[in-house]
Amino acid sequence: MRVEVDVPKCVGSGQCALLAPDVFDQREEDGMVVLLDESPPVELHDAVREAAVVCPAAVIRLVEQ
Repeated sequence: MRVEVDVPKCVGSGQCALLAPDVFDQREEDGMVVLLDESPPVELHDAVREAAVVCPAAVIRLVEQ
C-alpha cells in the first residue's frame, strides 16, 4: 500500500492522526495533515484504510500494490 494526501484540501480534523499515529500527524501551526510513512507496514493497513474512510475532506488516497 502507498498512501498519498492532498494537503491543501485538508480541514485539520485530526481523525487520521488519531486512528493511525504512526502514519499521520498534524502540523502544529494549522492542524493540516503530515504524512509520516507513505508505505506503512502491513500491520497498519487496516488503521490507514479506516482513516481514509473517515476523513471528512477525503484527502487520503490509498494505492494498493
